[in-house]
Amino acid sequence: MTDAATDVAVGGTHDVIVVGGGPGGYAAALYGASAGLDVAVVEKHKVGGTCLHAGCIPAKELLEAASVYRTVSRAGEFGVAAGEPSLDWSAVLRRKQQVIDKMMSGLSSLLGQRKVTVYAGSGSLGGSGTVEVSDADESGRTATRTLSAGAIIVASGSVPRTIAGFDVDGELVVTSDELFKIGRLPESAAVVGGGAIGCEFASMLGDLGAKVTVLEALPSILAGCDREVANTVRRSFRKRGIDVHTDVAVHGHQPLPDRSGTVVSFGDGKQVGVEMVVVAVGRRPRTEALGLEDAGVETDERGFVTVDQRCRTTVAGVWAVGDVVNSPQLAHTAFAEGMLAVRDIKGEAVEPIDYSGTPWCIYSHPEVAFAGHTEQSAGDAGFEVVTSVHRFMANGRAQILGDTEGLVKVIAEKQPDGTGGRILGVHMAGPWVTEQLGQAYLAVNWEATVNEVAGLIQPHPTMSELFGETVMSLTGRSLHG
Repeated sequence: MTDAATDVAVGGTHDVIVVGGGPGGYAAALYGASAGLDVAVVEKHKVGGTCLHAGCIPAKELLEAASVYRTVSRAGEFGVAAGEPSLDWSAVLRRKQQVIDKMMSGLSSLLGQRKVTVYAGSGSLGGSGTVEVSDADESGRTATRTLSAGAIIVASGSVPRTIAGFDVDGELVVTSDELFKIGRLPESAAVVGGGAIGCEFASMLGDLGAKVTVLEALPSILAGCDREVANTVRRSFRKRGIDVHTDVAVHGHQPLPDRSGTVVSFGDGKQVGVEMVVVAVGRRPRTEALGLEDAGVETDERGFVTVDQRCRTTVAGVWAVGDVVNSPQLAHTAFAEGMLAVRDIKGEAVEPIDYSGTPWCIYSHPEVAFAGHTEQSAGDAGFEVVTSVHRFMANGRAQILGDTEGLVKVIAEKQPDGTGGRILGVHMAGPWVTEQLGQAYLAVNWEATVNEVAGLIQPHPTMSELFGETVMSLTGRSLHG
């Protein structure tokens, strides 16, 4: 059946249809295909989702550029005459896009090898296990096809949240979506939001020479982190000239007449003039146009799809994973949820995800990485705890690198003799801690004790041995600290 604007066709039949090709969606597709299922993915833009195109990968690429710039500027300390570095922003953006394109090509190839069918277009839930896929061509004609499957996984992801008084125009006011494409680096910026995303942006912009002001409504930046870790980052920001204002509300901004900048109003009558405002206040689920309400899929008051511990929605045969559900908005939790949904679809035994042990990594300078309880949350949960903190300033590898800012903190259940028992949480700030979290994550999630971990050999000289030293001190004995 065809009219002047729309072509309607019957599509394919599959075992599983995944709506969305981001981390949760493509993980479900690849894992499901490897388990023998016939899987289809519906993706409006490009496979890889926010993480690959406007999140994890481009953000870390720009942060790496900032790291290289910072390293070259200090090269003289190592006896290397590199001179004063200069920044070619267009080359930074070009390399960022090359990394993205290469990874997207690899992902697309892998989906093809697993015989996952990818449909280009917007997907919405129909009735009785169907998904309507709509795609408009350059002439405006919309082609619609109906797909059917015994199982549907909603993995539509998220979009940046915005705030009143800061309309995003891509020039004076940007979110992460626009920041990765700006034509030139601003000389000054206000970052609204001092969470993980905001601190990464502030760190990157500051290291590349911009004068940065962070405006955070909560009493602390990195509110979900252990207090000592958050304070470490704030001290580093202060030393590097990044101004941080906490416990302040933002009230709006007034662009200059020539739009060369704007004046941001915040707190109790305070103002700051900047060239750009970066809004980094989190992300909201992308649920519009999915047909959830008509299909009977419930959402909560914040728009997240309601799911149980198996990622099942309120409609039989429909699962939801990733940023569209109310779990940590991280690519690796989306991976885990996508795989869990596939196991449930196949009728396999499913162990619910314990989000309390989720690994968190923040790629600011200094980096932040943690898993498990903070000291505060452990106490709130009823644990009597003992803690130990060791600092990178005493670590040989960190001194060799010339990057000694930061610490490792271990929280353990307190034993009757005052030593540590089960490891409840590990929190790190400092050089390369995102690459050091692995053993700490395993210790927390395998409920290891300090004695068990302290008995293992740590390689020397490494920065990761600081974790071993910190754990060892909780046994009542220690080497260097």
